[in-house]
Amino acid sequence: MTLAGLLDFPLFALGAPPADGAAPFWVQLVPFALILGIFYFIILLPMKRRQKKVAEFQGALKAGDKVITTSGIYGTITKVTDRSVKLQVADKVTIEVARQAVAGYQGQEPVVPDSGAV
Repeated sequence: MTLAGLLDFPLFALGAPPADGAAPFWVQLVPFALILGIFYFIILLPMKRRQKKVAEFQGALKAGDKVITTSGIYGTITKVTDRSVKLQVADKVTIEVARQAVAGYQGQEPVVPDSGAV
């Protein structure tokens, strides 16, 4: 069989084509649906899992936890509010940071490892 013969060979038996020779409309949408499905499972689903894990960690913060912030500040939580936490970083030195700025516990791996992507 020659290359020209391969191009004439029907690859899919999806039914009779419309009278004008164009493929049915739903066949044209299949590649887009596949791309959307791949995008969802490779990008969106892992991102949702990561966000859920971080939200659970930040919701469980309590006074006395030794944490590190995303900017690299080590401290002990002295007070927790809805939006922020107070960290004692040295004797008589406390700072207030947003809950989202807490990356993990001291001496442990980050809650969500950095993937290196921006």
